Amino acid sequence: MLLEGKKILIMGIRNKWSIAFGIAKSAYENGAQLLFTYMGEENKEKIEELISEFEGAKAYTCNEASVDEVVKETLTKVKNDFGKIDGILHAIAHANTEDLKNDFINTSKEGFAHANDVSAYSFVAISRIAKEIDLLNENASLVCLTYHGSTKVLPNYNIMGVAKAALECSVRYLAENLGKENIRVNAVSAGPIKTLSAKGIKDFSSILNVVEQKAPLHRNVTTVQVGNVATFLLSSMSEAVTGQVIYADNGYNIMGV
Repeated sequence: MLLEGKKILIMGIRNKWSIAFGIAKSAYENGAQLLFTYMGEENKEKIEELISEFEGAKAYTCNEASVDEVVKETLTKVKNDFGKIDGILHAIAHANTEDLKNDFINTSKEGFAHANDVSAYSFVAISRIAKEIDLLNENASLVCLTYHGSTKVLPNYNIMGVAKAALECSVRYLAENLGKENIRVNAVSAGPIKTLSAKGIKDFSSILNVVEQKAPLHRNVTTVQVGNVATFLLSSMSEAVTGQVIYADNGYNIMGV
């Protein structure tokens, strides 16, 4: 098992249809002990039921992952309870609904700042604070989630594409900074999946149809398939890989038409 004896923190778990949950399943089946963060104290009971299938798992509330003080408080609790950990999955993103539905040119200053703060800066803050409080074991791996809309214009993705581009650039700079500590940083760019977040994108089903038609493997990806890629990046099997955006989209990103 690729993650036998490893402690992995999954930040941003929401429900069983999410990519984060698919990654959790893959990591758990590969021997990892799982820790989670979620947003909203009112969701505590739901999240505890969700992660109950992962023996030994524990969840922590983290309501504002882009606020340094909140992140430090959450990560300190994790360290106090479990000591150093071996990996973090960042599955945190958000944009205002109107900034997804309207033309990008109409993005408000507040909406622009919000999407980048939550979706990109939060990963920088988490990485920095985890290092500052000595949370990470040597050879730890940090992984975040991105999407093809960071490099191509996709209908109704708008400000989230800009935020994901910032996230991917952050991966490269973090990889250089943390490489001195033997810590790796990578991103998984998953193909489109029917998640709760995807419901906020207008005509999302049409994107699924195009991918199934155009991708070399002529199918859409599943959360478990993306989870297996993330597990590889969290494991020592990928110890020579850092600063990369790994596509798990059945090859759709290579197609020109």
